[in-house]
Amino acid sequence: MGMDFEVIASYLPRYVEAFFLTIRIGWIGITLAFFIGILSAFVLHFKVPVLAEFFSAYVEIFRNTPLLIQLFFIYFALPKTGISISAEICGILGLGLLGGSYMSEAFRSGLDAIPEAQTESALALGLTRRQIFTQIILPQAFSLSVPAIVANVIFLLKETSVFSAISLMDLMFTAKDLIGLYYNTTEALFLLVLFYVVMLLPVSILGTILEKKTQLYI
Repeated sequence: MGMDFEVIASYLPRYVEAFFLTIRIGWIGITLAFFIGILSAFVLHFKVPVLAEFFSAYVEIFRNTPLLIQLFFIYFALPKTGISISAEICGILGLGLLGGSYMSEAFRSGLDAIPEAQTESALALGLTRRQIFTQIILPQAFSLSVPAIVANVIFLLKETSVFSAISLMDLMFTAKDLIGLYYNTTEALFLLVLFYVVMLLPVSILGTILEKKTQLYI
């Protein structure tokens, strides 16, 4: 039996609503991940006492546990300690903390890849350490980190598919709900794939363009 386009048309409003919810939570979580990742990368790169050990443990824990388990802990376990948060905030925190651990390694690998000889040469030319870091080290480190950052952004957007486990009305929740109610599996899955492509393809294309442009700094 072929695909029923009337069914697809009737499902579209719910998918559009779920799409914007997924996008909103996803990008807020990714923004949080950027800030956490940059802070963590600087602390680990410069080996800040005490904080370096804390962030090192954080990175290892969150990189080696699934997002689903982290969401369950935040959403179901924290209320037992008196900390209760909404499903949307839980999704943002979970994605931000997971993403921060991956972004941290992406940024730190870029910083660590810059040869120490560049700093020594710049000091010999009379540049201050602040000038060296902002004008020489950071542009190159960012350029080297771009491929990993883009890959992490795509990975984190795909990870939003587990939000349905904490009853967020995201794309996956909508697809499963409609399949369970009406059994139009083909149409529901077609729209699920379509909206994820719409969400991820522009990021992939823009990421490729950004990678090419930032190669100028290497």
